[in-house]
Amino acid sequence: MESSEVGVTMKVCQKSGTNGAFGRSLLGLDIAGAAPISYIMTTASASSGHLTHLGVLRFTGADALPFLQGQVSNDTQRLTENAPLLAAYSSAQGRVLAVIYLLPHSSGVIAILPREILSMTMERMRKFILRAKVRIEDAGDSLAVAGCVGVMPQSSSGYTEIDGVGIAPVGRDKNRHWLIAAAEKLPSTGDAAAAQRVEDEWRLADIRAGLPQIYAATSEAFVAQMLNLDLLDGISFTKGCYTGQEIIARTQHLGRIKRRLFRLQLPSGTWQVGQAVRLADGRQGRLTEVAQANGRIEALAVLSVGPGAAVSSDAPTEILVNAAELPLPYVIPSVA
Repeated sequence: MESSEVGVTMKVCQKSGTNGAFGRSLLGLDIAGAAPISYIMTTASASSGHLTHLGVLRFTGADALPFLQGQVSNDTQRLTENAPLLAAYSSAQGRVLAVIYLLPHSSGVIAILPREILSMTMERMRKFILRAKVRIEDAGDSLAVAGCVGVMPQSSSGYTEIDGVGIAPVGRDKNRHWLIAAAEKLPSTGDAAAAQRVEDEWRLADIRAGLPQIYAATSEAFVAQMLNLDLLDGISFTKGCYTGQEIIARTQHLGRIKRRLFRLQLPSGTWQVGQAVRLADGRQGRLTEVAQANGRIEALAVLSVGPGAAVSSDAPTEILVNAAELPLPYVIPSVA
């Protein structure tokens, strides 16, 4: 499939399709305009399409926001301002169970995360509902996730819904967006090979943006700062208590962060998420994301900041690898 540009005209709906009081008032969504706004979204077909490796959890009920406030690392009150949120969901020991993207969808707060850890994340969160008025469900029957490369209206820097499609920028990249809607409303990826190519290119774009992800092989392996979430506006240090906060706060304010997320170019070979590696300079750690494009393999890895620093004892036997460190679009603080 060759890259091409497709012009798609979309209009901002006069009324949001909100689902009761949750969509209209609790989230404070304002996705209706005084007049329709038309614009052109240009998409590169090789990088846009349904992301089948990602799933959607949905949180509904009067206590959805307070419940999430006590579970994730970012301040969920920002969702009322239509701000998409990157956050960690951690264990009581501060180990990241999932990295999630929270969006204030009109049907409830939705969380985007890898499908392979969706069920276990949902079941773990349900254990903490107790008397809270919140429902957590797999929204895969009604909502799917697509990635889109294109240009958004200048005024739309946060989350919005247009003609039944939820749209949000991916991190700080204004040219990549999440699309959330019924599967039939999302860009088609064609056959299985094309779908895999879209996934691979999307994951490669995440690597180059330095955006972390957690899969089953790396669940509970890292503290949030090891994934650079403090550098990506994925942690609020001013909100109230949440699961894992004590460890995350202590790491930030009292301890040295001895491991960080780095971008690497790997030599040819078979590489897997969770694989333990040691670089030629002595740094060691584990791969968290791997993607290949045009014969080049790139990865994100949580590595010791300095050579010879110890990694956790639960890491598997490491492989010596002649990897080259590649730049990230943000600065990793040095350790004194």
